[in-house]
Amino acid sequence: MRTYALISTLAVLLLTGCLDYNEYLVESDYSYHGKFKNYRTFNFVQQSLIDYDSSLRNEIVERAIATRMQQQGYRLSENKPNLLVSYKLFYEDFDFNGYNQPDIEMWADTGEEEGEEYDPITYNLREGTLLVLLFDRKRERSIWQGYASGVFGGTVQQEERTLRRAVRSIFDRYQFLAEGFTIEDDKSN
Repeated sequence: MRTYALISTLAVLLLTGCLDYNEYLVESDYSYHGKFKNYRTFNFVQQSLIDYDSSLRNEIVERAIATRMQQQGYRLSENKPNLLVSYKLFYEDFDFNGYNQPDIEMWADTGEEEGEEYDPITYNLREGTLLVLLFDRKRERSIWQGYASGVFGGTVQQEERTLRRAVRSIFDRYQFLAEGFTIEDDKSN
């Protein structure tokens, strides 16, 4: 009986290890200067032709981001959007500097802006990282960044599904609805 229990425990540990390997790291951090409850519109950053990098443009990622932003009540706007969205796909491992911070919703509820200290942390991000940045157009500063590491691999069909899932996972960390938008508004559409 002890042998069976030991083998069962080892099998569970082995399977758990395999599952964890396939999962990817999802993190985000934010600027203490962001006015997260005051944004209504968004658009994507337009890349200049001079420094165009093809990893900066991916239709799957762009559609997934636009869909998620619209589900949260943000309107796509060509005319002076509140938020500018940028994203990049990284194809190699790299170190990334982020911040260890209080939960963004909890912090936003306190209304504090000044006096907060940034606690830097370095993440070792794996091949296949998607980074999404939100910029406050009027304040001309980055206010939020979310990233999923290790999301690539497999067939093209798997990759599309994985990229959409990565965008959802990243935006699960950005729970703010557009200013004036309520869940009831979404149900009436």
